[in-house]
Amino acid sequence: MNLLPDPALNWRKSSFSDGGNGACVEVAWPRPRVAVRDSKHPTGPMLTFPHVTWKALLATS
Repeated sequence: MNLLPDPALNWRKSSFSDGGNGACVEVAWPRPRVAVRDSKHPTGPMLTFPHVTWKALLATS
């Protein structure tokens, strides 16, 4: 699901960022979903996932 940006969300940058040129993702946890966006385009759209889907993704990485 694509949503418009929400400035009230507390975004966290991935610990796997590339170290400087901004090629990474940011994650926020608005209930009841998890939001993901491109750190180079913070005012652009974001993807959202149910928490169970996000946990499954993290378990496979």
